[in-house]
Amino acid sequence: MTTTPRLPGNPTDITFPALLRRNAEDHPGGPALSWREGAAWTTLTWAEVRREVALLAAGYAALGVRRGEHVLMMMANRPEHWLSDLALTHLGAVPVTVYGTSAPEQVAHIARHSRARVAVVEGAGELARWEPLLSDTAVRLAHLVVVDPAAAGDHRSYASVRASGARLHRTEIFEKTWREVRATDPLTVVYTSGTTGDPKGVCLTHRGVLHDAVRVAEVTGLAVPSGHLCYLPFAHIAERMLGIYLPLYRASRVYLCDDPAKVAEAARELRPEQFFGVPRVWEKLAASFRAALAGLPEQRRRAVEAATGTARAHVACRERGESPPPDLEAAYREAKERVLDPLLAYAGLDRLSRAASAAAPMPVEVARFWAGFGVVIMDAWGLSETSGVVTANSPEAFRLGSVGRPLPGVELRIADDGEILVRGDIVCEGYLRADGGIDDVRDADGWFATGDVGRLDEDGFLWLTDRKKELIVTSTGKNVAPALVECALKEHPLVGQALVYGDGRSYLVALLVLDPETAAAWAAARGIEGDPGASPEVRAEVARAVEAANARLNRTEQIKRHLLLTEEWGPETGELTPTLKLRRRVVTAKHRHLIESLYTA
Repeated sequence: MTTTPRLPGNPTDITFPALLRRNAEDHPGGPALSWREGAAWTTLTWAEVRREVALLAAGYAALGVRRGEHVLMMMANRPEHWLSDLALTHLGAVPVTVYGTSAPEQVAHIARHSRARVAVVEGAGELARWEPLLSDTAVRLAHLVVVDPAAAGDHRSYASVRASGARLHRTEIFEKTWREVRATDPLTVVYTSGTTGDPKGVCLTHRGVLHDAVRVAEVTGLAVPSGHLCYLPFAHIAERMLGIYLPLYRASRVYLCDDPAKVAEAARELRPEQFFGVPRVWEKLAASFRAALAGLPEQRRRAVEAATGTARAHVACRERGESPPPDLEAAYREAKERVLDPLLAYAGLDRLSRAASAAAPMPVEVARFWAGFGVVIMDAWGLSETSGVVTANSPEAFRLGSVGRPLPGVELRIADDGEILVRGDIVCEGYLRADGGIDDVRDADGWFATGDVGRLDEDGFLWLTDRKKELIVTSTGKNVAPALVECALKEHPLVGQALVYGDGRSYLVALLVLDPETAAAWAAARGIEGDPGASPEVRAEVARAVEAANARLNRTEQIKRHLLLTEEWGPETGELTPTLKLRRRVVTAKHRHLIESLYTA
C-alpha cells in the first residue's frame, strides 16, 4: 500500500462516497472495520463495507430518507453506527450523531432544531428519551429505528431496515445516487457539546472535511495507514475525523470500542501504533503509571528515573529542532529497549509511534511525563466550526504545551483582544437555523472568530490561553485565564481536577478534586491507612501543591483559598462534557455553597 493514497479526482470535487469506492477498488481485501464480538474481533474488508453500505442505503431510502434530510443517531461506537453514517451519506442525507449522555431536553432541542424525521437509536435506554418526541407536535420525528431487536417493539429494527435494503438494492440506483452527491453538499452536522448555552448545529461539507483530513495526514505523518482505536463519541468532530473521515481517506483500519471504559483493555490487546486521547485520558493514564511506579522496589525505581531522564533529554533535542548526539541516541535506544518499553507494554503502548491530543489545553507537566517514556503527544487545536484541526504539532516540529502551527492553506491571526481568528476552506458553512437555513460564521473578510484566546510565538507555534467567555475578570479589573491556573494546580499528581473561580471578586479560589489512583498509591507508600481524602498528610501535600503553583503565578492569578473534594467530576454527573471538558457553569452551580464558603470563612 502506498504512503499517499490515490485521490479519485480533483481534491476540491471529491466526496466521501467516492473515497469508499476507491478503497473497495484499490484495497478490496484490506481490513476496514473491526469490532469485538465476544472474545474475538470481527472484521469487514473495504469491499464488504461498501456492500453493507449499499444495502443499508437502500433500506433507509425505503424508509423515506431523502437527499438533504437530517437523520439523527444515538448509539455507541458499534458497526451499525459507522455503517449507517456512510449509508446515509451515500444517499445525500446528513447523518447527525447525538451524545449518548444527552438529557431528554437536549435530545428534544436537537430533534426539533434539526427537523429530522428519522432517528436510529441503540436500545431501551435511548428509547426512553426518544419515544416521547413521536407525539411532540413541535418535533417532526416520525420513525425510530432500534438496533437492539429485543427493545424494538413496534418500532422498526435495524435488522429489518437492512433486510429490506437487501431485497430492494439495485446496483445501478446505488451508483447513480451517490454520484449525485457534490463536494459542496453537507456531510454532517455536529452539535457543539454545550459548555455554554444550547448546542449549535455546525454544518460541514465534504470539501471542507476532506481538505482538513488531507492536511492533517500530511502534517502529522498519518499518511501511512495504521489502525485507529475508536472510542470517543462520534458526536464529537475529533472522533468523526479520526474514526470515519481520515480512515476513508487513508484506506486504514478502524477498531471500534463501544465502551470508553474498556479502551485501556483494548489498547493492551491491540498495542496500537497511534492513539488519540483528550487531555483527561492522558492524565488518567499518567496517574495509573505513577501509581504503578510508586510500588516498584527502590533500585528499579532509580533505574526508571534514569531512563526517563534520558528520554526527556532526547525529546528536548528534537523539540529544539536538533538531532540528538550519537551518545544520547544510543543511551535513549538502550533505555527504551531495556526499561521504558517493557513498562509501556503493560498498557499496550510499547509500539506507539504517534500520540495525539486535542479538545482542551494539555497540562505541560502531563506532556513532559509522557516525554519521559519517549512518547511525544502531538497536541492539536481546532473546533467543530473548522472541520476539525486548525493547528498541529508534527514529528518534525513541535513544542510541548503548544498546539502547533497552522495547517498549510489555513490563515490564523490574533485579534487585539487576544481572540484567535481563522480563515480558510476548512471553516464551516455556518450554523444551522431551525428553519433549515444557515447563518454564516465568518465576517465580511472571511475570518471566523473562534472564541479561544491565545498567542503566537516567534516560531509560529500557537499557545492557548483560555476560552474568551471563560476569562475571569476580578473586582480590580484584572483578566485571568482560569485554564492556565488550573493546569498549574494539576501539575501535582494528587490533583486530578481543578476549577478556579473569582469573577467579580478580589481574589481567586479553587475547588480541587483528588486523583483517586495517585492518592491511594501516595498514601500507601507512606503507610497511611484508610480514606486518603481524609488524611491530614494528603491534605497538607495538596496545600503544598497550591503553594508551589502560586510561586509560578503572578499575584492576580494566585489561589488564596481552596477546598479538596474526593468525588471525581464526570459526564454522567454533568460536570464534564462527553469529551471530558470542564463545564464551569455546572460545577459552579453545583458547588455554589462551597465556593461562597471560601469567601466568607
